[in-house]
Amino acid sequence: MREFSVPAMVEVSDSTNLTDAPFTRADREPGRIVLRRKDGDAWRAVTAGEFAAEVSRVAKGLVAAGIEPGDRVALMSRTRYEWTVLDYAVWTAGAVTVPVYETSSAEQVEWIIGDSGARAVFAETGAHLDTVAEVRDRLPGLAHVWGIDAGDVDTVAAGGAEVSDETLAERRRSRTAADVATLVYTSGTTGRPKGCEITHGNLVLTSRNAVQGAIAEIAVDGSSTLLFLPLAHVFARLIQVACVEGAIVLGHSDIPNLLPDLASYRPTFLLAVPRVFEKVYNGAEQKAIAGGKGKIFATAAETAIAYSKALDTGGPGLGLKVRHAVFNKLVYGKLREAVGGRVQYAVSGGAALGERLGHFFRGVGIVILEGYGLTETTAPVTVNRPSAMKVGTVGQPIPGTTIRIAEDGEVLAKGVPVFAGYWNNESATKEALEEGWFRTGDLGSLDADGFLKITGRKKEILVTAGGKNVAPAPLEDRLRACPLISQALVLGDGRKFISALITLDEEALGPWKEQHGKPAAMTVEELRNDPEVIAEIEAAVADANKSVSHAEAIKKYQILGVDFSEEAGHVTPSLKVRRHAVLKDFADEIDALYS
Repeated sequence: MREFSVPAMVEVSDSTNLTDAPFTRADREPGRIVLRRKDGDAWRAVTAGEFAAEVSRVAKGLVAAGIEPGDRVALMSRTRYEWTVLDYAVWTAGAVTVPVYETSSAEQVEWIIGDSGARAVFAETGAHLDTVAEVRDRLPGLAHVWGIDAGDVDTVAAGGAEVSDETLAERRRSRTAADVATLVYTSGTTGRPKGCEITHGNLVLTSRNAVQGAIAEIAVDGSSTLLFLPLAHVFARLIQVACVEGAIVLGHSDIPNLLPDLASYRPTFLLAVPRVFEKVYNGAEQKAIAGGKGKIFATAAETAIAYSKALDTGGPGLGLKVRHAVFNKLVYGKLREAVGGRVQYAVSGGAALGERLGHFFRGVGIVILEGYGLTETTAPVTVNRPSAMKVGTVGQPIPGTTIRIAEDGEVLAKGVPVFAGYWNNESATKEALEEGWFRTGDLGSLDADGFLKITGRKKEILVTAGGKNVAPAPLEDRLRACPLISQALVLGDGRKFISALITLDEEALGPWKEQHGKPAAMTVEELRNDPEVIAEIEAAVADANKSVSHAEAIKKYQILGVDFSEEAGHVTPSLKVRRHAVLKDFADEIDALYS
């Protein structure tokens, strides 16, 4: 058993809550810019005073509408400025925010609102309001349904005109560090989503220790970020809070508008899941190949990787420095400009980032700080930092956290990020928490310096009929490095050999068809049987198999005619594959692999 602990850098009083930072800053520095809000094609600055005043108006409206301390208020919306205002307004009114992904089905909405006992919901669009309306008859505790695009936020705020500042201050101070601030429902990769009770103390202490310790080099004066991951996900939510706590300028975007928003906002750091970085790399590679510069890009990529690796082994030699400088002008500078030109760091979480990808981006000039955490740990428990990083690991514990590797290899976590328990689910809480230690369900190892490496998922370890234990994640990561592959699911539990289901990336197929002289109208169904596509997938499988023993290697695979989608329930909003759902829906294809 190995254990590594990092002492907390920040402590707070028992009376601390999430509303302290924005209101204290509004009193002391009312003119300080804390957010930027999209206004047409421009970004309008929002000062600390303006933000606190807007939060107060909405919070008074919630009080007037009958929202009591501890009541749950659901929020179903994409990432946008109003998300942050509503989140802090709910907390200021003493209530609890319940995030709901904007892509959630009616069944998921019904479960989360019903299980949480939410008394009100803010729904972004007309379609979201329709989804709520579809299940409202089965939600007797839901007293209010407000539409964001419908202008109901202003209506709610107007209704609180008679609520005094003293009443609001009393509400705001009614919450303590130990009180639940938000119920964040798990992604449901292993069954029905569970509501994680994350307290004010969890969010305040985790964000402050991260800002002042783990990412102190990023959170400097003048820092800014553009959030585009769903704020319903705990990873983006923690960054939102960290920005407010640390006075980092915060902006909001989404995937469809990301590239133009990055160019105009020009953040200094980003956060994303590994699939985003994979798509950036694969897109750049495909564009280079389509423009007849595939060999140049391949050489530039190998140079960036070699340069990054050399930084860990005494530094690059003169020849490598010269090649790197040449490609910095030809290739790397263009990649940095694609994300605004000022990004030096990016924080990656949610899944494993391939070591090759980490070295590539560091060599390009964007250091990806890979971290690790779960909903139950308020996002991060470990993270690489600029002054202490090892590519291929998920870093050291953030201040205030201890990591232990159990006898069976499971990663256990204890400290400021660990949640209070599961809402209305005592049995699950007892199973997950023991004497303050949270059982992550992940397998990993700690080196002598406290750097954690995740090696697999405890419940997803495949045991073949021959008794061989196989971790699917490393093989799946290697397969997704192929530009044509969108998702991969490695199989073999109880079977004679390891196999895989592979889906094609429709975005990558467009330029690939043009480059290979294929008709633009060719469908995924047709392309999965194309000899040239099969050859590329075959090469990707062979490359993945190099990383494992013969007994662990993929012997057969099936290219599917459809991608795993969130709409079909195959992936979560953060793009994690729901293994049980895929196994059920593609049972015939799996059986065919072993017939």
